[in-house]
Formats: sequence, structure tokens, C-alpha cells
Amino acid sequence: MSRTTYFVDVILPLAVPNLYTYRVPFNWNDSVAVGKRVVVQFGRGKLYSALIRHIHQVPPKHYEAKYIESVLDEKPIVLIKQLDFWDWMSGYYMCPIGDVMIAALPGGLRLSSETKVVINPGYNLQENGSLLSDKEYLLIEALELRNTLSLQEISEILEQKTVYPVVKTLIEKGAVLIQEELKEKFKPKIESFVRITPYADNEDNLREIFSALEKKASKQLDVLLAYIKLSGRYTKNALPDEAGANTYTEVKKSDIVKAVTGAEAALKSLVKKDVLEVYEQEVGRFIKHGNATKISVLNDVQQQVLSSIQEQFGWIKADSSNKSALPILNVASAAPAVKDTVLLHGVTSSGKTEIYIKLIEQVISRGQQVLYLLPEIALTTQIINRLRKCFGDTVGVYHSKFNENERVEIWNTVLKANSGGNIDDNSSAGTHTADYKLVIGARSSLFLPFSNLGLIIVDEEHDTSYKQYDPSPRYNARDAAIYLAHIHKAKVVLGSATPSIESYYNSQEEKYGFVELFKRFGGVQMPEILISDVKEATKRKLMKSHFSPMLLDAVSLALQNKEQVILFQNRRGFSPQLECNTCAWVPQCINCDVSLTYHKASNQLRCHYCGYAAKPPSSCSACGDTNLKTKGFGTEKIEEELAIFYPNARIARMDLDTTRSKFAHQHIIQDFEEGNIDILVGTQMVTKGLDFDNVSLVGILNADSMLNFPDFRSFERSYQLMAQVSGRAGRKNKRGKVIIQSYNPDHSIIQNVVRNDYLSMYTNELLDRKNFNYPPFYRLIEITVIHKDVDMVNASAKFLADELKRQFKQRVLGPEFPLVSRIRNLYQKNILLKIEREASVVQAKKIVMEMVSKFKTSEFKAVRVQIDVDPM
Repeated sequence: MSRTTYFVDVILPLAVPNLYTYRVPFNWNDSVAVGKRVVVQFGRGKLYSALIRHIHQVPPKHYEAKYIESVLDEKPIVLIKQLDFWDWMSGYYMCPIGDVMIAALPGGLRLSSETKVVINPGYNLQENGSLLSDKEYLLIEALELRNTLSLQEISEILEQKTVYPVVKTLIEKGAVLIQEELKEKFKPKIESFVRITPYADNEDNLREIFSALEKKASKQLDVLLAYIKLSGRYTKNALPDEAGANTYTEVKKSDIVKAVTGAEAALKSLVKKDVLEVYEQEVGRFIKHGNATKISVLNDVQQQVLSSIQEQFGWIKADSSNKSALPILNVASAAPAVKDTVLLHGVTSSGKTEIYIKLIEQVISRGQQVLYLLPEIALTTQIINRLRKCFGDTVGVYHSKFNENERVEIWNTVLKANSGGNIDDNSSAGTHTADYKLVIGARSSLFLPFSNLGLIIVDEEHDTSYKQYDPSPRYNARDAAIYLAHIHKAKVVLGSATPSIESYYNSQEEKYGFVELFKRFGGVQMPEILISDVKEATKRKLMKSHFSPMLLDAVSLALQNKEQVILFQNRRGFSPQLECNTCAWVPQCINCDVSLTYHKASNQLRCHYCGYAAKPPSSCSACGDTNLKTKGFGTEKIEEELAIFYPNARIARMDLDTTRSKFAHQHIIQDFEEGNIDILVGTQMVTKGLDFDNVSLVGILNADSMLNFPDFRSFERSYQLMAQVSGRAGRKNKRGKVIIQSYNPDHSIIQNVVRNDYLSMYTNELLDRKNFNYPPFYRLIEITVIHKDVDMVNASAKFLADELKRQFKQRVLGPEFPLVSRIRNLYQKNILLKIEREASVVQAKKIVMEMVSKFKTSEFKAVRVQIDVDPM
């Protein structure tokens, strides 16, 4: 054991700017390592599980280092490359690294400090009982019976919500003590198995056992026969293990109990007789899906696109004499035009996924890992099924709908890739691979402990769901994926039918590689896109509720032909608002400056910002009139009215309200695939990457609401949403039809969608962005000040904006209130900073952080400051 004095800098799961230094006891010198968790005391008696970032011999200058309390892990749970990624994310997105740690680690790997109350051993209740109140006396009696109580348990015993005053006075009277206890959240799934004992594994002994049981214990005989059948003792060739003993299929105890009625008692008897034994072991929570099947062959166009991507990655090179592709054994010898990131611009249903599969196959064959990013959990169902057919049980899935134990299990499985290797080795090569060679996930899967990542695929790269808005870190998973790949020396494919302006610009500037795929797979035609003029139909009184005659006729024809329909409305709920017809009063949220949305299914008015809910009023709160009407329409109202027009149609809805449960997405998509749903009504969820064979019609019910949204990206997003949802029509055998309902059918964006003209949209948007100093020509940093007092927000925002303008001049816009200026009773005001691409964004961020630090020490220190780099 080394007697050297070591110190560790740790990452605390708190929003503190710096790492904190602790001293390592001599007897733990050999136990500490970067990436391990340690228990430390921070603040007044609070214990936290922190993560070791650095180990050194330099004591802190400004405070005395406390000792670490314990080391939690035998091996590091976070790798060096992950920590490098965390450091970058903390710096780029201007957030504490503790926030990154909280976002990165599954909850099951973060220990919680739960306050426990224990009785003071030196306290004499008989002598001091008269000094206690009734509630204090009741609590002391409970503690004598149960030794320790949590604050929640005390709350239940005293039957009151706030128990801190009672506990506080007992502490002051010396009756109780506070005990901080760390609880491990992750619990491995343990299963009981049954195996034959060495004595019964002998054939002669087994015959004697059978004879004895046949005469006296028929139930025990049934259990033994069930075990033998399930283990495959005589139906399979048992192979000897390293010790020479035969090995059989593992048999779960639960399977025997299912097979034989009343097996529990008989099994116990067999264990006592040394025939069978029961043992426990940790098992996985995920179902095995079997081996991979053969990967499909690409058509000529797909093969050309694949070869182009491989060439740009430097994986192959083209032989100009025969136009064939030759493998490159040494990537370093490739041409200088090698790109680390390639943008694949392929129209909907062009077969981009098949190209991804070929790239994945190539990377996995080299023993490397692949991360396949998707913007929405809803998309994972279809993609998982397709990829598991190709790669079997090597495919792992990771997203927020998994519970804590499941997420920890996936984390640990991916971590196995580093087992036996040196955690401090930053080289991209490696001989160890994880059980999961391919991981599919939403943005949080970026934080998994990959040790040998070779490729990241960012599907639907334009999607705003890749951006984390709250809480910090407010990162964009697409951009973060590119840096993660840089750390691993891996490659990135960005795929989309409607790329983001920024990505397309980077490809045209040759920062990224670029390849296009403009032919749909199998020769399927692009859908016919028609515009229904709602203004004209309304004028002629032809509208039926929110449906134009053109759309209703098309839906009727599709249903008559036994085809399926998707209707897109980018607003959930029944109606955006309830309004008094007499005085135009609208019910507002009590916590936010926004009107309440009416949900008919639950008969509630709900705020989509804070979750506040209330019953719909029977009369106007302003004038008292009972003439209240709903205004506008959401997916819930569309679903209800379709049932009136098409009573025999099977209608379903896919939005946030119908997909809250874990498998809700999967069930809706599966029902639609299997033809159990005729019309699917949905929000943005139905626009993204779903592939349905029998959809002949797509209806966009209100294109204008997207186009009129006050944001510099509204035209780009409107084009993307309409083009994406249009791509769901006519996927196989037959040309599909899309109907766009609009009051302004001549709008340039709608016309671009009709012509499938991405380039015109891009060119016009790029010109506007250049003229008004927006991305991709400028970087944006949005600074928001938040406080419950609106006057404080106004004063603090002006102070901070003035300070910024002294440094950044006309680059600072604001402060301005956002569209919704009060959320959860907190007012907010925004300041926007624009920084030229040519300027040093690192230096700009440094100045901003210095000013924010100065701001927090001013008279406005109670005001919260929120920073969003690259807001969307």
C-alpha cells in the first residue's frame, strides 16, 4: 500500500462551476481511478456520489481538502473519452459539468442522499419527556420502535406535510440526530435457476432416484421429469465444460413451477434429497431476438451512393480504369479530400436505411461499434425491427422510456467493450467489443460508454427534437455527435430528405462530404401534391367543419379502396382555446401567460407549459354570459369529427396525450402497420421516418399555422414538416396523394413543397439569413433572465444587456419578452447575442461568462440566468 498523499478532483452532481478536491486516505490509494464513483461530503452534512476526474498530489489552495468517504466501484463506470466529451459539452454549451454528469449518467448510477432521523443514544425520554410536545413525543416513541425513520415516513406518522419544524426542535433539544444515508438505486434483476446435483448427474444414481420417486413421491418425479425435459439432457448433445462436467440448458425455477402444479413443495424436497439445487444469478431485462438474417442487396443507385460515401470517408478508393471500388487497407494513405462527416440528402422512401445497414455491416466487421441516432422514441420501433433482422441480438436500444434499472443494464452492457482494456488508453483501436455492437437511441444515447466507436448515423438530422431545451445542458445531439466522433476518430453520416440549412451549407462549403439520392426505391413515384384553398372554400360555404370538399372526397376514396390515411395537425388537444362569444374573454393559466387548451376526453382545460388543469367554466368569468365556444382545432377534435363523417372507419390518434405510456408508440404503429387502423391523426410524430405500405393519402389540415409562427426558422421548419409528412404517402406499388389545406395556396414555401424543390427553399432562406445575420453565417447565444418579480426581470435584463452591448455593440439584440413571458409564475426576458463565424466564439463565450459571473454578484444575484448556445 502506497503512503503517497493523493488528492482527487471530482465532478459533483450539482450546478457548481468548478471541480472540487478531496483527499484520499492512504489505504484507498490503490482503489481510486479516473471514472470511478466516490462518496464525498459537500456542504453541511450532505453526501453525494461524485465522479473522479483527476488524481494528483497537489492540495487545494483556498480550502482544506476533506477525505473521501468511500470508493463505490471496483472498475471505472465512465471512460476517459466520455469525460473528454463531457468537458467539451460543458465548455461549448456554457454549463456546469455537474449538469452534464446528471444528463449523462442513468439515474440508477447516481446515488441519492436520503435524510434519516435516528434517536440520540444519550437521550433519556423518562427524564425529558415532559418537555416534548405531543407530536414530538409521538415521533420519539416511533423511533424507539423502528430505530430510523425517513422524513417521508415521519410525515405519514404525524399526518402532516411539513415535518421540518418538529425535527428541528427535536435536534435542538438533543433528542434526535440526522443520519445521511446513501442508497444505491440500481438493483440487478436476479432470477432463480434449477440444476442437477453432481450426485444425481450420475446415470446409475439417477436410475435409483427415479425408482424411489416412482414408488413414493409422484409429484417430485413430475418435477424431476420437467427439469430433465427443460434442460435438454436427453434431447440435446450435452457438451463437457472446462472441468469435464456436462453442461445443459439453464432451467428457470419459474418454468418448472409453470409446468408442474404445486411444484414448490416438491422442489424443496428434491433439494433436501440432494437431487436438484436452486441457485440465483443476475439476468438481463431484455428479450433475446435471435440471430441475424441475410442483409438485402442494394440496387444500382443505392450502390453508387454507398460507394460515394465510402470514398469520401476514405474507406475505399475508385479505380478510374474500371470504375470499381477497391478497399483501402491504410486509411492514412487516402486522398486529402477525406471527410469525417457526410450529408446524405435522400428523398423519402429512397432507401437510405438500406445504405445505413451496409455501412453498419462494414464497421461491425472491423470490430467497432455503431451509434444510430433517431430524434423521436416513436421512430425506434420500426427501425429496431428492421435492424434486428439484419444484426440480431447485437442491437441495443437506449432512450428515456426505459426505467432506471433497464438503462443501467444497457450502460453496463456497452461498458463491457472496455473490459480487460486500459481505461486510460485513448486510442481508437481496440480488440474488445460489447454485446451491443449497434446501439439505437434518442439523444441521450450519446452519453453511453463507447470505447471503440467507428460510425455515428444521425437520421432525420434536421429534426428539432435533437435539441435539448430543458434542463441544462441545452445541447444539440447532431452537433455533439460530430464532436463525439472526432474524439473516437469515427465517421458521421447525417441523413435527411429535408436537411437543415446549416448542414446543407456546410456540405456546399465542403466542410462535410455530400451525396444525393433522388430516386425512390423500387421506382415508386413521388406523391401527387394538391393544394386546397380553404379561403375560397369558406367563402363559398363548402367547408364541412375543418375539412375541405377535396380532402373529404379523397379520404372517402381511400377508405373505399381499403387504403390508409394519415392526417397531420400540428396541435394536440381538442381546441386551442375556449372563448366567450359576447366579450371575447379566454380562460388563462394561473401560472403562465398563455391560454388554456381544451381537452374534451378528460373534460379539462390544460396548460401545455406547466401542466395546470381546471374544469371548463359554465359561464364567462368576465361578463357572466354562458355563450362559450371552442375556437380552433387540435388532433382530439379532428379524431372526434372524423368519427361523425366516417362512422365505420377505425380512427386512432398519435400525439403526446396518447403516447405517454412506455409501449404506446409501439402499439399504435403496430396496429397501423397491421391494418387495424384506417385513419391515423397525429402531430409531428406522424411526419418522421415512418414507413407504411398501404398509406395512399396524407392530409395537412392547417399549413398556415406553421408558416405564420414568429421565428426566423419558421419557413424552413414548415417546408421540412410538410415535405416529411408528404413522404408517408404512396410508399409502395401506387403513387400517393397529398392534400395541403391553406388560406394562402400561393405561398412560396407551399409551392416549393408541391414541386419538391428543396434547393429553391434553401437559396431563398440562405439569402435572408445572410442579410439579417442569422445562422449559418452567425452563431447565436440566447441569454434569459428569470425571476418571479417582473420589475426585477426588467431591471436585471436591462443591466445585463447594457453590459453586453459595451463589449459586443450591435451584435446584441434585446432584451425582449418571449411570446410566453411567464411560465410557472416566473417571468423571463431574452437577450440575443450574434457572433460572426469569423470571430472567436471561444473568446466571446469567455466574455459572456465573466459578465454573467459579475451579474450574479450584483444586486441581481437572486435572478436566475439561463444560457442557450445555438438556440433552435
